[in-house]
Amino acid sequence: MGDEYVVGVDFGTLSGRAVVVRVSDGEQVADAVVDYPHGVLEESLPDGTRLGADWALQVPDDYREVLRVAVPRALQESGVDPAQVVGIATDFTACTMVPTLADGTPLDELAELAGRPHAYTKLWKHHAAQPQADRVNRLAEERGEAWLPRYGGLISSEWELAKGLQLFEEDRDAYDRMERFVEAADWIVWQLCGTYVRNACSAGYKGVLQEGRYPSAAFLEGLAEGFGGFVADKLHQPIGRLGARAGGLGARAACWTGLPEGIAVAVGNVDAHVTAPAVRAVEPGQMVAIMGTSTCHVMSADVLREVPGMCGVVDGGIVEGLFGYEAGQSGVGDIFAWFVEHGVPEAYAVAAREAGESLHEHLTRLGEKQAVGEHGLVALDWHSGNRSVLVDHQLSGLVLGLTLATRPEDVYRALHEATAFGTRVIVETFAAAGVPVDELVMAGGLTRNRVLMQLYCDVLGLPLSVAASAQAPALGSAIHAAVAAGRYADVPAAAAAMGRVERHAYLPDATRSAGYDDLFALYRELHDHFGRATPLMRRLRTLRYQARR
Repeated sequence: MGDEYVVGVDFGTLSGRAVVVRVSDGEQVADAVVDYPHGVLEESLPDGTRLGADWALQVPDDYREVLRVAVPRALQESGVDPAQVVGIATDFTACTMVPTLADGTPLDELAELAGRPHAYTKLWKHHAAQPQADRVNRLAEERGEAWLPRYGGLISSEWELAKGLQLFEEDRDAYDRMERFVEAADWIVWQLCGTYVRNACSAGYKGVLQEGRYPSAAFLEGLAEGFGGFVADKLHQPIGRLGARAGGLGARAACWTGLPEGIAVAVGNVDAHVTAPAVRAVEPGQMVAIMGTSTCHVMSADVLREVPGMCGVVDGGIVEGLFGYEAGQSGVGDIFAWFVEHGVPEAYAVAAREAGESLHEHLTRLGEKQAVGEHGLVALDWHSGNRSVLVDHQLSGLVLGLTLATRPEDVYRALHEATAFGTRVIVETFAAAGVPVDELVMAGGLTRNRVLMQLYCDVLGLPLSVAASAQAPALGSAIHAAVAAGRYADVPAAAAAMGRVERHAYLPDATRSAGYDDLFALYRELHDHFGRATPLMRRLRTLRYQARR
């Protein structure tokens, strides 16, 4: 196997990246990154059509651009003969939904629909379907739907049901024209091999597929008259097992990528879940936090439990034979980026340039000198709403304790701490439900900030392991490609040979952990008050909606 290679492609929020990986040992020999030409559409469509509050759309041809540019570039830089490549696999942000015709053509590529927002891909962080999600949850609770506890008691506005219902109610013509409502993870595989197969991960976590059944037509009809056929007409498709072969690389995709026609194309997967094998975290008790614009927390367990506010639990959702759990935070890196862009005076930018640092590095270094609690602040990390454990995207961010002595590095550090506190809420909620977390494995771009990683370690009081690959999701996809190509018997076997992790890279400092226990207690008071006791943040969001109409 030493001279065989696979390609893994990770489709993120703002860009896609391809890696060429050796099958025998997981050595990454080359990578390439391509930014999406249209980025995220949050204010308007490409033609200028304005969007409402909390919209987040994308142009699906940007995903093809990754195949056309990043894969050939990585292959060229690797020096690998294309004939040595035996498989390709992809992962995607989720829940990201592409409305298409029956042949996979996205609706936004139809000239008559190019100016219609609902014809575009709804990115995972499209939160404008929160009113629909609220109705899904109310009806499911009223009817005592058996699947609801599998999702922590609440369905997110990010998921297929809410997004599909919003499309149905706000643009019935586009809904009727749509013949398939496709997870982007499956759409890109469809583009690669010409076969549309739903991956078990997305279907289970985002499509509410439990034990082979979606929510019933009667339930769907109860949401809106005429919506009862949503699953049968728009969603239903054969389910593919993770690591299985979806098909062979088609001629068109072979031309795009420069890879041999007919090589194995793996069933699609979600970026967070595919990362677990990349960091060899496929055993019970190992939680993986994939930190980027948002953070997704995934772990496997040998027990089935109902965890309040989790995003879902799916049998075999990460690896076969174990229950896969998911939780998450809707904003992490996005929050840090927002503050650096909008909350830092020019004098800091000048100082950072003079020191040869980015603003993020500069603020981190200044804040690092502080003792725990010295800044006198506590923040809530809900600038993009709360995914777990409150599951409410109408919540918003907050910083408490501001004075005239507060400096930008104080707020920046408080925001770092808030995201760590949010992860601690998730970890403690899992433990209380009977799914203990023994080790936290960190992956994603934010792991490069060693100060932030030590902060998380101290807040959580747990040893932190760190992905040894800078492109862990793409490596995870490459691992699945090797399995789909028949080079390993299953994903755990491939992970053992190809995964890369630095075990216990960070250990908690007892003194700082004790200090953070006190600060975390204040965070929990704010968390429970604004998240559960008062609708104040929702009322503010309502005023915002009204003002933008």
